[in-house]
Amino acid sequence: MFWEQYSIKEIEDILAAKAVEEIDYELLGSLKQDRRAGVQKIAKKYSRILESRKALAEKWNKMNQLPLALNQKGYKLIAGIDEAGRGPLAGPVVAAAVILDPDKPIYGLDDSKKISEKHREEIYSIIQDNALEIGIGIVDNQEIDELNILQATFRAMKKALNDLSVKPDLVLVDGNRDIPELQIRQKHVVDGDALVSSIAAASIIAKVTRDRIIYDYHEKYPEYGFDNNKGYGTAEHINALKKYGPSPIHRYSFSIVNKALFDRFRQRIEEAENRKELRELGELIGETGCFSEEKLELLRRMYLERYRKIITS
Repeated sequence: MFWEQYSIKEIEDILAAKAVEEIDYELLGSLKQDRRAGVQKIAKKYSRILESRKALAEKWNKMNQLPLALNQKGYKLIAGIDEAGRGPLAGPVVAAAVILDPDKPIYGLDDSKKISEKHREEIYSIIQDNALEIGIGIVDNQEIDELNILQATFRAMKKALNDLSVKPDLVLVDGNRDIPELQIRQKHVVDGDALVSSIAAASIIAKVTRDRIIYDYHEKYPEYGFDNNKGYGTAEHINALKKYGPSPIHRYSFSIVNKALFDRFRQRIEEAENRKELRELGELIGETGCFSEEKLELLRRMYLERYRKIITS
C-alpha cells in the first residue's frame, strides 16, 4: 500500500477502521517505508500493539500446554478450579470451576491477584461469553466457622463443580492439595492460576464474584470499609473491629475477629444496667459458640461479678 498518497490524519483513520487482526507485520513494514515523522510515530504505536498481541498469544499458548497434553491423553472436558477469599476476616469463600473452549483464545488471562480490578472485570465478561461451562460455589462465614477455612474451601470447590451442567473428565486444582473425596479425576498444579488457562479463568471468576458480594455487604456495613479491604485484615478494618465489634458476616473463628468479639462482650457485660439486659447478653454469648473454654470462663466470672453489682445496687 502506498501511504505517501494519504495525509497523516487519513492514515490514522484508515488504521482505526481496520479490525485488530487486519493490522499485521506486513502492513507495518509498508508503513515504515514512509519517512514522514508523523507516519513513523504511527508505525511505532502499532508496532507496540503488535508486540503486545504477540506476547499475549504466546502466553495463551504456554498456559494451554498442559490442557492440550491432557487432551491428547483422552481428557476432553477439563475444568480448572480456584478460590477467592481464604484469607479475609469477613465474608464468604468463593470457588469457580471453568471449562474453556481451546478454539476460543482468551488473551490476558493471569492470576487474578496480579491484574487490576478494571482488567479483571473486562476479562470476566470475556470468560462469561466464551467459556464452555462455568460453575460457582459459595460457602458463607458461618459454614467457615463450623468447618475451618480449609474444609470450607474444599466444600466451595465441590459446589462449583456440582454447579457445572456437564461432568468434566478431569479437574485441574490450583495449589498443592487435591480435593478430598472427589469422584472425578484431578490433578493439583502449584501456582496454577498463573500457569494454566482454565485455572486462571477460574481465579478471575471467583475473585470478581466474591468482590461483588463484598460490595453488597459494604452497603449494609459501611463502617468496616469492605469496599476497600474486601474483608482482609487491613489496619483500617482492624481498627473498625475494635471500635464496633464484629458484624454478622465476620468469621468468628479467626483469631483477630474472635478477640474483637470477646472484647466487645466484655465491654457490654461491664456496661449492662439491669438483670434483663445481662440475661439477654448471656444468651447471646451462649449462642455464639466460638469461644474457648478459657475465654468462656473469663466471661462467666465477669458476668457473675456484674450480676452481683446489679442486684446489690
